[in-house]
Amino acid sequence: MEPGSDEEYRDKLPGDLPYVFDNLYHGKRAKRCIEGPQICTQAKELKPVVVYGKDFVAVKQNHTYTLAAPGKKTGSKWEQTIVFPAGKRYFISADKITAVNASDAMFLRIDMPGHVKHKGGDTFSEVYLSYHGTIAPKEFEKDFAPDEKFLYTRDDKKVPKRIIRAYHIRDPKTGKDGPWLAGMTLDPSAVYEAWCHQRGYVCMIEEIGGRAVKAGDTFGAAFIVGYFDSVEEMEKVYDELAGNQGLEVSEKGWTLKTAP
Repeated sequence: MEPGSDEEYRDKLPGDLPYVFDNLYHGKRAKRCIEGPQICTQAKELKPVVVYGKDFVAVKQNHTYTLAAPGKKTGSKWEQTIVFPAGKRYFISADKITAVNASDAMFLRIDMPGHVKHKGGDTFSEVYLSYHGTIAPKEFEKDFAPDEKFLYTRDDKKVPKRIIRAYHIRDPKTGKDGPWLAGMTLDPSAVYEAWCHQRGYVCMIEEIGGRAVKAGDTFGAAFIVGYFDSVEEMEKVYDELAGNQGLEVSEKGWTLKTAP
């Protein structure tokens, strides 16, 4: 995707490429798709490769985009690597795009750490955004657009130390708190925009990249996703692995990389 409107040619866009904004789902910020389809709902079947290591299991998968906006090519490649370390309640992952198109500000949109189904905040007791603070469930009683509240937009002059987005799980039957479920982007400068809004559920979206890209360039980000007992524990794990955008894996082991 990239900033800008597709209104002039929206009726010519194939598949799920049309992007309608100025609504509660997408807000008022004009954006448009470059290639598709949306992987999580339209790519259908992927062919993952499983890597077994001494103290971890990893999954590698990819998809080549088959749809493109007018004047754009198809063929950009999405790659994802996920590592599940033994004895941890979290996994490490990385997403990478190798682009066949150029853009002044290309980005990849992902769910991070995911969405929260609830009825009046019964499944979570608080949301934590490292660049904002904690948010009470009452803030999500009514639907609101991504750019109404809690929108993060990158300012290269003031990049936050951490990008941690989490919610404190609550048992809807007993009302007791459980662990936090967190999604942490290990290089804050990789995050172009991020929001946490209500659209029938709490929707947590991040946009990765948002910088000039030439055909053949790559961009991406690395993440930690999983369960933690406290914000302090999240910060400790984050700081141990911070500053990385890529992830490599083989049977011999895995390593985070500063580049995608």
